[in-house]
Amino acid sequence: MNSNLNPNLNSNLSLTLPEHPRKSNGKVTSGPASFYARWRVQCGVVPALREDHESPPERLLQAVWQHQRLLRGQLKTLDGQTVRVLHPGFADPEGGPDFRGAVVQFDDAPPRAGDVEVDIHAGNWRAHGHDRNPAFQQVILHVIWDGAGVHASACQGGGKSARLKPELQPPPPRLSISDKLDAPIGELSFWLNAESAQLLPENLRGQCCASLRDLAPEKLAELLRDAAQIRFRGKSAQLQARARQAGWEQALWEGIFRALGYKHNTWPMHCLAEQRERWLSPRTSPFALQARLFGISGLLPAELTRAQASADGYLRRIWDQWWREREEFADCTLPRSVWRFHGQRPANHPQRRLALAAHWLASGSLAGKIERWCASVVPDEELAGSLLEVLQIGRDDFWSWHWTMRSARLKKPQPLLGAARAADLAVNVILPWLWVRAAEGKNESVQRGIERRFNAWPSAEDNAVLRLARQRLLGGAPRRALRNAAEQQGLIQIVRDFCDRANAVCQDCRFPEMVRNWKDERGRCDSSNAEQAI
Repeated sequence: MNSNLNPNLNSNLSLTLPEHPRKSNGKVTSGPASFYARWRVQCGVVPALREDHESPPERLLQAVWQHQRLLRGQLKTLDGQTVRVLHPGFADPEGGPDFRGAVVQFDDAPPRAGDVEVDIHAGNWRAHGHDRNPAFQQVILHVIWDGAGVHASACQGGGKSARLKPELQPPPPRLSISDKLDAPIGELSFWLNAESAQLLPENLRGQCCASLRDLAPEKLAELLRDAAQIRFRGKSAQLQARARQAGWEQALWEGIFRALGYKHNTWPMHCLAEQRERWLSPRTSPFALQARLFGISGLLPAELTRAQASADGYLRRIWDQWWREREEFADCTLPRSVWRFHGQRPANHPQRRLALAAHWLASGSLAGKIERWCASVVPDEELAGSLLEVLQIGRDDFWSWHWTMRSARLKKPQPLLGAARAADLAVNVILPWLWVRAAEGKNESVQRGIERRFNAWPSAEDNAVLRLARQRLLGGAPRRALRNAAEQQGLIQIVRDFCDRANAVCQDCRFPEMVRNWKDERGRCDSSNAEQAI
């Protein structure tokens, strides 16, 4: 089967960026009317929230903060300080503050590293004993739903560096987010993927394992595809929400930069992309953009290696370029502390990913190339290769031969983008971005074509979530059991919706029962259809 889009694309829907309105005013519906979508509502995975609801559950607020589903350029504390979130931190399930290691800048002060606590009400700071708990001494921001009735004087003092006794610890600056969401609360409730940091024992199989094993292969594939559609449309809705504020091309670039950040450097990359119009100028060479991005990101080494001549030569030239404009971009430079390098493979180093992004940005044509690829006729077996050809760049004099600025020269040149990373970009950013634009243009044939490409995309790189899910849910099935990227995405969605919300022994999880009931209902329907055929 070919994943071909409407050959009359241009007559039905223009995907040319200059002709499209800058703002997105369309609205994705609450979700597909599918059995899996109904399961999520029935189990309470998706709270039924309205705009006049008193307050959302704290879990949703934590997810909003973790995914930064906020109007990030409009954040202010209750006492009037502007807030720039350079990194939201990492979810901590150990009983202390909700997020550890956040990096936040208040007004023009230097960025501060610390913890973030998320509560429904401001009064929970004292009601929950945070003011007396030493574990909360490093909290630099208290995120709350609604700050109505809180006096500004009660929000001052928490940002000072002086250490106070736990029993005298004042509340940190408070940030109310009820009017700073990037989408209506009902839409966020339905689409937001709440990511839990809780790790479950790897040797414990879930109670749903037996139910899933009893499904015929085609039924399991149907279940995974249906769950994958939830994940796909959730990513589309997130891109659309950003496009409402900044336009389609900016939403695409922010999605690409987040994907290039991998697990631990998503938010530094996102912060860089948010400032794209600030640091991107026409007709800038890839080398000049590399110097600018390395400088603004805080990733530019201050000293030479003294051991690698080729690396030192490149670094000298980068510094010669950056010295001339560092003052101009001082206001948007990130501190190096927002980046994480532990456990990262050299090929995934953020320096290397920024070098790749500099080539894309300098060309000024990536979005147009993606649109033309969308409108082209591509057989299923050529999908991955055709997009990789669009995204791949020519040989870089330095980065094709080095993993980082301090690494030795490689014996053979290496491409700056591999098939695995291209697949991640496709299923997480490019296809959702194209799909939601077609949705706004009300071009159902284009949407169906993009969905076919998503469902046909080859499997992406394996990861820890998939490995554990295959062990617990699929009885230790091998990697090849998930035949394409859509089935991988569907399994991840099931983990997020059910496994992350249950304990290690699956207490009170309704997913196994739902799978069994669905299997029985489908069995009865198949039997009835067979009898009618006879």
